[in-house]
Amino acid sequence: MSLEALFVSTGVVALAEIGDKTQLLAFILAARFKKPLPIIAGILVATLVNHGLAGALGAWITSVVSPDILRWVLGLSFLGMAAWTMIPDKIEEEETRVATKFGVFGATLITFFLAEMGDKTQLATVALAAHYGTPVLVILGTTLGMLIADVPAVFIGDRLATKIPMKLVHSIAAAIFAGLGLLTLLGAGARFGL
Repeated sequence: MSLEALFVSTGVVALAEIGDKTQLLAFILAARFKKPLPIIAGILVATLVNHGLAGALGAWITSVVSPDILRWVLGLSFLGMAAWTMIPDKIEEEETRVATKFGVFGATLITFFLAEMGDKTQLATVALAAHYGTPVLVILGTTLGMLIADVPAVFIGDRLATKIPMKLVHSIAAAIFAGLGLLTLLGAGARFGL
């Protein structure tokens, strides 16, 4: 079960992140600063903090919500994320403006943290942590998924984005979220106490 939480969290977030606003933000920061290592470090720290909070929320939810209600909330949440994944993100210019006094790492840390607030990958982390009951593995998985999608964006830039079939990638991620939603609603999580 624990490896499943890690692998599913990694795969779902890596797919959902392709074409997401934070991947676009990685392109923009790389083009602006041309310093990949501090950008990657900023992405890593911002994601660990953001998804750490989300994973803790997911773990807390399982302690205060009854398993029957949680099953319906999680199932419907996964189905909602499936639909949301099919809507392409646009980057907000304000998210890329940070005072130069914070440097490349600070600018990346702040903009990525803020861009992830309420984003589908943050909400997916909450739901996956609640679903699997292993928040640490989910946080590691969702963070790894973010890095899988965003690190190449830092090094390769938008040349790669034009060659990836975004609709197909988003469809696969949406199908995985929908599958998780249906399995949860049908009681697949019952054997794990959900």
